[in-house]
Formats: sequence, structure tokens, C-alpha cells
Amino acid sequence: KTGDLAAILTNLKDNDVLFIDEIHRLPKPVEEALYPVMEDFALDIIIGKGPSARTMRLPVPKITIVGATTRLALLSAPLRDRFGMTLRLDYYTDEEMAQIILRSAKLFNIPLKKEMADLIAKRARRTPRIANRILKRARDLYEVHKLKEITEKVVDDLFSILEIDEIGLSDVDRKYLLIIIEKFDGGPVGVSTLAHTLSEDIQTIEEYIEPYLMRIGFIKKTGKGRVVTTKAYAHLKVTRKKESSEQTRLI
Repeated sequence: KTGDLAAILTNLKDNDVLFIDEIHRLPKPVEEALYPVMEDFALDIIIGKGPSARTMRLPVPKITIVGATTRLALLSAPLRDRFGMTLRLDYYTDEEMAQIILRSAKLFNIPLKKEMADLIAKRARRTPRIANRILKRARDLYEVHKLKEITEKVVDDLFSILEIDEIGLSDVDRKYLLIIIEKFDGGPVGVSTLAHTLSEDIQTIEEYIEPYLMRIGFIKKTGKGRVVTTKAYAHLKVTRKKESSEQTRLI
């Protein structure tokens, strides 16, 4: 709400940083309230309603506003253009992920060696949020079984329980790929058809399942639909069906 924004801004000091995560989800009134803050370091507040309403301008400290989003296109042009710089952050490397995991292990009070952090990093999709979730489940095994340390066997058992393979594919990812391969001969197949077959909604497929599969080159989007790549066939150890003579003749 605009009132919440005013409360936050009035408690800031010069040179402070206001970080707004998922900035594309800001309500329109809050977004518009930010315009004078970003341009003039001032916040306009409307007092009263109807003909007697008036605007009061409050000074705001000279702060830096940082917004984070994975959906840049959803930001309105007026808000996007008011930022002085737009930066694109790449995914973490496996080594950087291992360092993040080791830091989290210290916070969770888990004795974790660098080698085990490397194993988790390779299956965390280069995403700290996923790595921390896996680490918490490792902590569960560590505490329930009263272990002295987390060994490679513990990590392997954990990934077996979570059904995460050596490159981070979950059971849902593998099911998605196998449905395209087995039911639709590798594609192309439309996302709405996949949604019905998987019993998932289209948004879940497009925002949760497909991004990682596209990033590692396991699927590609075409004008006719999704197609599984040769790389995915090799990983799943599935033999690609040869085109029938009738299909070849038609082509």
C-alpha cells in the first residue's frame, strides 16, 4: 500500500538502499507513488477525499532504489525508464554455488565438507533457493539419524528420496520429457495438450518446468510446439524412433 511505502521511506536515511524484490508485482498506486521519489526525492500524499482533498509533498532522503525481477517485460515503461541503469545478472557458477552452500551450512550449523557442497551445487540448478532447500533436507537426515557428518552416501540417499538426478532434473521434469517422447514421438506438441496430459496448468509448465529444460538444451520451442532434443534423449537413455517410410515419403 502507499501508506506502507510512506512509512518505509520516512525511516530511511541518506545513502540508504531500498531493495524491491519482484518489482513487477508492485500495485499500480504504489508504482505511481514511486515516480516523484525517483525523480525529485519527494513523496506526494493525498489527504482527504473528494473536493476537499489536497496533496502534501514530503521530502525523502537521497536513497538508491534497486529493483529485482525475472519478468522485465512486465514492468511498465514509465517505471522502467526512471531507473538509471538496467543490469542483467547471469546464473551462478557451480563454484559460486558451492560457496553459497557452505555459507548456508554454517548458518544451519551443519558440518559440511567442500566435496559434499560441490555435489549439491551440481544438482541445484545454479539457484541458491533450491540449494538451500536441498541443504535443509540434508539437515533433516543429519539430525534424525544423529550423524557425525554429511557423507557422500547421505547426499546420494537424499537425492534418491527427493528424486533429483545428477544434473538436477526432478521427477516432474523427467515425466514432462517422457510424455513428449513416448506419447507424441518427441514433438512438436502444444503446451495446452501437455498441460492436460500432465494434469498441470499452463503457467506451471511455462514458468516452473520449461525454463531449466530450455536452459540446458533439453527442449526447444517451435511454431508448432515443444520438441525434445537429442541431448535429452541421450540423458534419459531413450532411443529416438526412426521415421516411418510413409513419413519420409510425405516429407
